[in-house]
Amino acid sequence: MTYHENLNAQNTLKLREMLKTLPQFVAGYFRSVGEQTASLTRLAYAYDLRIFFTFLSEDILHVPPVDIDLEHMAKINDEHIEEFMQYLSYYVPAENPDAPVQNATAGKSRKLAAVRRLFKYLYKRKYIPANPAELVDFPRIKEKPIITLEVDEIARLLDEVDSGENLTKHQKVFHARTRLRDAAIITLLLGTGMRVSECVGLDLRDIDFEVNGLRVVRKGGDTAILYFGDEVRDALCTYLDHRESLDPAEGHENALFLSTMGKNRRMTTRAVQLLVKKYSALITQLKTISPHKLRSTFGTRLYTETGDIYLVANVLGHSDVNTTRKHYAKMDDAHRRKAANIVKLRG
Repeated sequence: MTYHENLNAQNTLKLREMLKTLPQFVAGYFRSVGEQTASLTRLAYAYDLRIFFTFLSEDILHVPPVDIDLEHMAKINDEHIEEFMQYLSYYVPAENPDAPVQNATAGKSRKLAAVRRLFKYLYKRKYIPANPAELVDFPRIKEKPIITLEVDEIARLLDEVDSGENLTKHQKVFHARTRLRDAAIITLLLGTGMRVSECVGLDLRDIDFEVNGLRVVRKGGDTAILYFGDEVRDALCTYLDHRESLDPAEGHENALFLSTMGKNRRMTTRAVQLLVKKYSALITQLKTISPHKLRSTFGTRLYTETGDIYLVANVLGHSDVNTTRKHYAKMDDAHRRKAANIVKLRG
């Protein structure tokens, strides 16, 4: 079983367990979206719907979540859903009363999206007479500025990974063992724009140095080939020479990146996030850099060099070019200024 097949299996089992705590009709909804969504997406929907049904149980219907039926759902109106949106601002989970939860605008929007999808399904199947969720507007999300690394910051980041000069004594002990791996990971993220989930899911057989290509499994489960330049190739080759000396744990023999903390098991997304944070903190105090920010850095540089939003969308694996345009359209003014000097009127 591959990494992604194993991940899908785990997510499926988690979803089945969660469905036992939700109303019976919710299982039909998840069956209906099973072919259109990834397993991780369905699991995220389930978490959000569990919060919604907990709210209905405690504040509106006063019955346990598993006992909520379609007759109850037919009584839910748009005001109830708006109350749910207010509830999301601050609530105390029954299973963890010492950890109150606050949701910002983005979190509220994601949960409302899950609720709207459920009500759309129920109305489409004629289980309820109306769809009150469509009357509730999404909260306005303020656009966040794109945080990326400048060219000199990229160079300093790579130098820091290579030397480990400014790490603590404790960190330097680990750096001696992980330097080549860390350099390969950060160079790969910066040089291809791949997602951290795509990075940790890489197997040895996914690399083809004949074409300088990598096979990755995208967010929706489709596979794609990403091509890399000489800097990425050199970093990967150097790391792979070192990897031959490692003894992977059983079941992790094919994993490209191994964690020294877990007896040479496949690295997790959390581990990659922490190593990016560790090194980037040494070169910039004003920016919080994550693997996604390295992805944004790649996308920004690619768009700056080419001005081709469709190319950027394709390489980053965005299914809708508008997703890409939303992040990089603000750079269009710089391109228009650049274009003014490209066309020469007198040869």
